[in-house]
Amino acid sequence: MSARYQEEASLGELFSDLTRQASELVREEVELAKIEVSKSAGRLGKGAGFIAAGAVLGHTALLALVATLIILLALVVKLWIAAAIVTLLVAAIAGILVKMGLNHMKAESLSPRHTIETIQEDVEWAKAQTK
Repeated sequence: MSARYQEEASLGELFSDLTRQASELVREEVELAKIEVSKSAGRLGKGAGFIAAGAVLGHTALLALVATLIILLALVVKLWIAAAIVTLLVAAIAGILVKMGLNHMKAESLSPRHTIETIQEDVEWAKAQTK
């Protein structure tokens, strides 16, 4: 074989290796992104749980506490004033729980930050290899 043919075969092998490695790198980055998004979604689920708990508590409180507290307050003030006071109290508690859930959800991001960083590093590495 001529030296030129051996050089071309070597170049072909290099491109083949580069293609294989790039493909493997992309697969690994996709897998990393899946893991990151899955973890973020789990944490967002916790925030949704707070919202659901707040809604259930608010509804249950309206059904159980409202009647009891209105009756108790009606012994001291007019019935409509007692109803208004109890309604505002229950609504405030439910609002606090919903706000806690929303704050928890806002703190979490679905973007795979680590994957984005490693892809940027991979791009920089690839640029350096071509120089």
